[in-house]
Amino acid sequence: MVPAAGLGLAACSPGGDSADATPTTPVDLGAEDEVAKGGAKLYRDRNVVVSRDAGGALKAYSTVCTHAGCVINKLRGTTLVCPCHGSEFDAVTGKVLQAPATEPLGELPVRVSKGRIVAGPGA
Repeated sequence: MVPAAGLGLAACSPGGDSADATPTTPVDLGAEDEVAKGGAKLYRDRNVVVSRDAGGALKAYSTVCTHAGCVINKLRGTTLVCPCHGSEFDAVTGKVLQAPATEPLGELPVRVSKGRIVAGPGA
C-alpha cells in the first residue's frame, strides 16, 4: 500500500538523510526565482521537489519514494534518484522513469506568496 502524500509517515533513508515525510502544513521553501523555467530544485530538508515548466507554472511533489518510503536525496537535472533501490522519477511530472517504483510521486499544492514558494496542504 502506498501512503498518500501529506500523511505523517516515517521514511527510511540509508542515503544519510533522516527526516519525517512530506509536509503536512504549508512550508516556505524559498525565493520564487530559485526555480528556473524548465528546471527543478530539491528541498532536501522539506522532502519536496519543485519544478517550473517552460510557461512558468510551478509543480511540487513529495520526495518520499513510493516504492519503499525512502527519502530521495539526489536530483540530476530534472530526474530524482532514490538512494535505496534506484527508482527514478521525473521532477516535472512526478512519473516513474525507472523501477522498482511503480507509482508516481505524490503531488503537493504549491503557490507563490510575496515572492516566496509555499508548498504543502493548504498552500
